[in-house]
Amino acid sequence: MFDTSTPLETPLHATIDHPKIPKQKVGVLVSNLGTPDNYDYWSMRRYLNEFLSDRRVIDYSPFLWQPLLQLLILTSRPFRSGAAYKSIWNEERSESPLLTITKDQTAAIKKIMQQQHGDGIAVEFCMRYGNPSTKSKVRSLVSMGCSKILFFPLYPHYAGATSATANDQFFRALMNEKWQPSVRTVAPYFDNSLYIDALAKSVETAYRKADKKPEILVCSYHGVPRRYLVQGGDPYHCQCQKTTRLLKERLGWDDTKIVTTFQSKFGPEEWLKPYTVEEVARLAKEDGKKHIAVIAPAFSADCIETLEEINEEIKESFEEAGGDEFLYIPCLNDEPLHIGALCKIIDDNLAGWI
Repeated sequence: MFDTSTPLETPLHATIDHPKIPKQKVGVLVSNLGTPDNYDYWSMRRYLNEFLSDRRVIDYSPFLWQPLLQLLILTSRPFRSGAAYKSIWNEERSESPLLTITKDQTAAIKKIMQQQHGDGIAVEFCMRYGNPSTKSKVRSLVSMGCSKILFFPLYPHYAGATSATANDQFFRALMNEKWQPSVRTVAPYFDNSLYIDALAKSVETAYRKADKKPEILVCSYHGVPRRYLVQGGDPYHCQCQKTTRLLKERLGWDDTKIVTTFQSKFGPEEWLKPYTVEEVARLAKEDGKKHIAVIAPAFSADCIETLEEINEEIKESFEEAGGDEFLYIPCLNDEPLHIGALCKIIDDNLAGWI
């Protein structure tokens, strides 16, 4: 049950024959979307099957969706997705950029947490899809003696297909534990002042370094079907709009300098609009915007949707429509201001536990 590498001790006031257990700790488990283990066909197929079989992501009837997924989509899509992953893969560390960045974020958070709270706190990370799995990391934290766990989905904005499914997986993992820890989950932080400030500083830095100042900033958020908002009441769209507004106010800009869009449309139904790939083309062709910048505030770490989709597909759409200068502003990743914001959020949520 317990990690044999963790020092064990007899509980205070226990009888002499009581089994030794680890000293109680508080665990912090940060979670991101996920990553394939490699970009070959079978690695991609396993990853996409897990991702696209999630009813929070694709809520069509399994009787209709699964035959289509297994017999058609997973026959061809792993090749296309694998090629996209290969173009951005961290060959030096044999892993995806998302995994590299999440490891670096976790290491930075762990360092600060241990400086502030000593060895009474343990920090780990997991992925909703792929490895390391949520289940394995819950097991690891419990085996280290964590009687309390704070679960932190690294999504600034709440959506059923992101925050909710991460929480679902965390709660499922707890079902496997004989001795369940007390748990808390971190709420979305889309309007957190430190997060907004970190976004603003990244924009200011990018604009200062640019050869020519962009005419407009496109805030591109990952899309979801419009039906999730209209029929299901998912707050994601509203939270994204608020982040853009707060960023605009923090930068001291007017409405003409910033726009909200949504990317990564999948399937035939209508998703949240405007679509980024279409809007950047319209800005170039109809509004005459030849120099634009794009930022992805909904992503805590650069990944396939930012490094490949924005920097390649969306950039190409803009240039083909007549645009000249396309500036992608990286995600906050492990930038000190971002790590500081995440640590403050963690500290606030650990109140009464530490």
